[in-house]
Amino acid sequence: MIMDAIDRAIILATQEGLALVPQPYHAVAEQMGMTPDEVMERMRAMLERGVIRRIGAVPNHYALGYKANGMTVWDVADARVDELGERIGQLDSVSHCYQRPRHLPDWPYNFFAMVHGHDRAEVERKARRIEEILGDACGGHEILYSTRILKKTGLRIGS
Repeated sequence: MIMDAIDRAIILATQEGLALVPQPYHAVAEQMGMTPDEVMERMRAMLERGVIRRIGAVPNHYALGYKANGMTVWDVADARVDELGERIGQLDSVSHCYQRPRHLPDWPYNFFAMVHGHDRAEVERKARRIEEILGDACGGHEILYSTRILKKTGLRIGS
């Protein structure tokens, strides 16, 4: 993962978040003395090289009215977790999902999908939709509800 001084400066300029303006890359470009196309191309190249993993919004779900936030945990047939994970990850109701190892006999779950709702009943409805998609590949599940926000930032590098 090679990055030059310009890449590093772009990361420093964006790591606290993009400006909440209609054209955020233009604001970064102006700050950097570059064109918006140059900034976007450099960010695209850093994604491709693995210097940065993603560019995305990090909403505060509580502030948006989503008071019930449930990490749904699933016991999914290992042979189907990749295939089904792709389908679950595309649902509008799932903000992120991933596979993790089981820790038998206490923890049979190997697939996790975060679901947000205005209340627990909404989260449970969304979990039932996931269960329908998983079908007979699902051996069980639980919903673990958040009680507070623990982290809303990614890795930060120093200047």
